[in-house]
Parts: sequence; C-alpha cells; structure tokens
Amino acid sequence: MKCQNCHFCLSVQLRNMAPLLLITQYSQPVRATLMTIRALGICVELKEVNLIEGEQLLSDFIKINPQHSVPTLVQDDGFVLWDSHAIMAYLVDKYGNNDSLYPRELRKRAIINQRLHFDNGVLFPINALGPVIYGGERSVPLEKIQRVEEAYGFVENFLQGQDWIAGDAVTIADFSIVPSITTLDLVVPIDPERFPNVAAWIGRAERLPYYDVNKRGLDQLKKLVEDRLK
Repeated sequence: MKCQNCHFCLSVQLRNMAPLLLITQYSQPVRATLMTIRALGICVELKEVNLIEGEQLLSDFIKINPQHSVPTLVQDDGFVLWDSHAIMAYLVDKYGNNDSLYPRELRKRAIINQRLHFDNGVLFPINALGPVIYGGERSVPLEKIQRVEEAYGFVENFLQGQDWIAGDAVTIADFSIVPSITTLDLVVPIDPERFPNVAAWIGRAERLPYYDVNKRGLDQLKKLVEDRLK
C-alpha cells in the first residue's frame, strides 16, 4: 500500500514488511547494494529517487537521511541506515544463510573492511563523472584521469595471485568495487595489457548470476553521460 502522507512512502504503519531501499539505479553505491541483495535472495521494496531533479533534497528525505544520499535503507520498525558499505554489511549479517560474503573470521573481515574503505576513501572521491552529470562539464580533467589510472594500479595489486578483491571468494568488497571500477571505465577504459588482473576480474564478475543489476544501472549511466557530452 502506498503511503499518502510522505513523498517517499516512509510511513511504517502503512508500508509492507519488506525493507524499503531508496535508490537511483545508475548510482554505483546503489548498484553495489543491489548486487548484495540479489546474492542474498532477499525481498526489498525499491523506491526510485531522482537525483537530477533534486528529490533527495526534499524535506521528507532529509528527515530520514540528513546526508540525503542513496542508497538509504528503511526497515519496517523504523530503523534507517545509509551508506552502501554499512548497508551491505548489515544485510549480510542479518539475512545471510552463512557469512561467506562477509566472513566473521577476524583477519578475513579486516581485509574486506580495508577494501570497503578503499572504495569509500579512494575510488568514490575521484568523482570523475559527477561534474559531467550534474555540473555541465564537457570533459574529464587530466588530473582525474591520472587518479583513475592510479586507482586501477592499486586494484591490479590487490588482485595479484587471487581471483577476487579480498581473497579467493567473492565478497561484498567485490560488490562494492566492481560498480566503482566499471563506472570509471566509462571515462578511462581499462587497458587489459596494462591491468590484466583488473580486466580478468571484471570478466569474472560479469559472469556472476547477479551482475545484471550492475549492468542495468551502468547502461543507464553510460547513456546519461553520452547525452551530457553531445
């Protein structure tokens, strides 16, 4: 049942029991969270937020998330959580049949956490496409291109001798960094000769049964960028 009291249908009394996830499909943190949800096989109600139109700045949204970011998770008891890294970890701990996507073993989890912080502290701040989508820029500055290439080099080293970003098994670290790297690839294509581990890793990710949620949003983002650069 749709809530009539709030633009984002956040009334706990009127919502279904499934968690609500506020999303913008092309957002890389949203794509990361959706991959996690698909991997866990849980049912989530999705509500699209139009960032370009500024819906994230409406008072109804800011009341539940003062940082006005997507994704934002709202549970039926009123619990609210934002930041994709926090949401993914929470979902695995709450709904996972096991801990394979986010192992509880101290050192394995520590490596995954490091990779998540790398995504949050290194990859996302590059923001190569933000000025194009929201600021009307017509090109990506050389300085950002150099930062992207440096980031590819870090990921190349992470993957040395292993198939996945935090070890030999897929984890939420892969779900987080795959959308970031495939987003950067739109403006700085990955050179498979220079970054063979990265290229092979992306190929493995594309064969995952839940990769399609990343591709769907990535395709939307690609079209949006192409439209902006016309």
